[in-house]
Amino acid sequence: MPKNKILILFSHPLFEKSHANKALVQNIPDSENITFHDLYEEYPDFDIDVKYEQDLLSQHDIIIWHHPMYWYSCPPLMKQWIDMVLEHNWAYGKKGKALQDKIIFQVITTGGDKENYCETGSDRYSILELLEPFNQTAKVCNMIYLPPFVVHGTHNMTKEDYEKNGLIYGYFLDYLESNNLDTDEILQHHYLNEWFATIQT
Repeated sequence: MPKNKILILFSHPLFEKSHANKALVQNIPDSENITFHDLYEEYPDFDIDVKYEQDLLSQHDIIIWHHPMYWYSCPPLMKQWIDMVLEHNWAYGKKGKALQDKIIFQVITTGGDKENYCETGSDRYSILELLEPFNQTAKVCNMIYLPPFVVHGTHNMTKEDYEKNGLIYGYFLDYLESNNLDTDEILQHHYLNEWFATIQT
């Protein structure tokens, strides 16, 4: 089968201080089918080249919004990217079919433990509930939104924990590049990494 082309839209304003994200990024496979696009590196002044970004999206099958959880959402440059790049009659609307049936999901790091993200936890809502605006954005753009790949508890990790999560992410991207995804099966899981663990056993 032909390889899936993957676009990683990475957004982290303090990347140099993030051990967890360094480990993830360092394990992204070196492949002609995987494009790593650092938005803060590309647009330090937030002056987004909309046409360039739309061309990038058109060239890929799987889109990843990779970012830390910032106040229960994404960093500001990623929000601006969404606001500007996903234009009416390009991404959505009667003529907006450019992203139809492309797969999209988020890769998220958070210092909070998983048990905090529930009705009785300190964060009150699950990760999926907090990400619902992204899910709805994808659906309006006729994309297939999958559950997120989430790395919890990053503030309390050891070096070995960072490395382990980085390796898993690398294997996961290898799999995405080379396999068709059973989206119905994946949607039965809350997190993509939980689904990926089931097919590795």
